[in-house]
Amino acid sequence: MGEAYIVAAARTAGGKRNGKVSGWHPADLAGVVLDELVARAACDPALVEDVIMGCVIQAGEQSQNVARGAVLASHLPQHIPGVSVDRQCGSSQQALHFAAATVMAGVMDCVIAAGVESMTRAPMGLSSEVLAKNGYGRAKSPRQEAKYPDIVFSQFTGAEMMAEKYGLSRDEMDAFGFDSQQKAIAATKAGRFDKEIVGLDVVGPDGARTRHTVDEGIRFDATLDGIKGVRLIKEGGRISAATASQICDGASGVMVVNERGLKALGVQPLARIHSMTMTAGDPVIMLEEPLFATDRALKRAGMKIGDIDLYEVNEAFAPVPMAWLRHTDGDPARLNVNGGAIALGHPLGASGTKLMTTLVHALHANGKRYGLQTMCEGGGMANVTIVERL
Repeated sequence: MGEAYIVAAARTAGGKRNGKVSGWHPADLAGVVLDELVARAACDPALVEDVIMGCVIQAGEQSQNVARGAVLASHLPQHIPGVSVDRQCGSSQQALHFAAATVMAGVMDCVIAAGVESMTRAPMGLSSEVLAKNGYGRAKSPRQEAKYPDIVFSQFTGAEMMAEKYGLSRDEMDAFGFDSQQKAIAATKAGRFDKEIVGLDVVGPDGARTRHTVDEGIRFDATLDGIKGVRLIKEGGRISAATASQICDGASGVMVVNERGLKALGVQPLARIHSMTMTAGDPVIMLEEPLFATDRALKRAGMKIGDIDLYEVNEAFAPVPMAWLRHTDGDPARLNVNGGAIALGHPLGASGTKLMTTLVHALHANGKRYGLQTMCEGGGMANVTIVERL
């Protein structure tokens, strides 16, 4: 079996709902990232053999195979195909796994794994609740109902269940949310995102054109008292909007090659894919699976948590990374060192390669060797990717 290398990684700065990035069609948004990856690799775009793109809400402007749409909106030759992947929030992390497996097998030598989500233009519920309300039925089938009677699969419910199961108080989670903001603020002011972000031309409400290069969701004036004052999502619950990921528009991607690809492109690799794991568990508590997927990933890789220098655990809700730390006995100082989705936003299908982009750049910036990324996913699934900086 061959190796898979990441040779370029880039992302857009996140945009808030109806914010700076909302004027971009998602195919165009993703196309900008595809062009940036080719530019960073300084390669002939014709060497790219496929584009695998994560996207969750594949409806409206994100329908009709948005991956192919992104290729057609980019400078890539029209002969390059594209395929859209939905593994819920782990969609583009799964795209990376598919891309890596493809080049490792030698089927192709250069594949782009990417993700896109405009949560403004293709909002959550567009492909499910909107259709259900118009008479097209719901995703939960009769056989699923028989197995899980009277249960509405909900990430909000799963997050509250995790907080209760792991004994996480609101105060603890509020402190975690504040810390995410502080880390993102520090990273932005220190320019730690500069190398990973591709700028976007955006038009403001006044018609002025500006360059969007800073994640719009960061609350630079955040205070712990302010976070404590945010209303709970559920009465009697523990989680508020300040301890949940932000709705976000964005795109991201990585270029993945094998040994032949390295020679053909004439580039130096940023990282090597060391291990890939996918698991599934309880669809009700749902968000807990990264804990057990990490156990399996480390065992398969012959590693311990202490061998991993940096972790990116998606902050879908604060209980997820907090419970993950307790379960793995990980070092809090290695977790989401530049902040997470609570501050930076969670553009659903784009988050997988977004986190990988941040992880690879952080490993280089900090001179570290191994990084681990994991993502909770709807339906009780999780992906884990371990990479080695080169």
